[in-house]
Amino acid sequence: MGLNIKDLRIVSPAFSPLEHIPKRYTSEGENISPPIEWSGLPSGTQQLVLICHDPDAPLPDGFTHWTIYGIAPNVHEIAEAGGSKFTEGINSSNQPGYTGPAPPAGHGPHHYYFWLYALDKELDLKPGLKREQLLEAIADHIIEQARLVGIYER
Repeated sequence: MGLNIKDLRIVSPAFSPLEHIPKRYTSEGENISPPIEWSGLPSGTQQLVLICHDPDAPLPDGFTHWTIYGIAPNVHEIAEAGGSKFTEGINSSNQPGYTGPAPPAGHGPHHYYFWLYALDKELDLKPGLKREQLLEAIADHIIEQARLVGIYER
């Protein structure tokens, strides 16, 4: 009997796990999305979703920085500032696309979770979904997930 090893991996060439996110990807810098790469998609993956969320933000449900979905399984990366070629959701600033880390000054380090979800079905989701709506829409179709956590502090 073989082990069920989860192989899905998400990384960024811009920062290592649990390391500082470079300023260029924050609201204090160029406010562009970092490059993101992944590998090890599970068999049966039909679509991917990427969400960047800061649970440390002093808001009831944290702060969502980025939601993109409708990513084809033959795509293995999103280039720096490259999220707009996919379906974009609404971030917590009520804007489409990416908005960089901007924790309150003196609030301590915030953790930015880049979640990658592999789905067993190609979903035709409308643009402009918020994180909660997107998670609800994909909940029954997630076959594997992986995360990359970066840190930023002002």
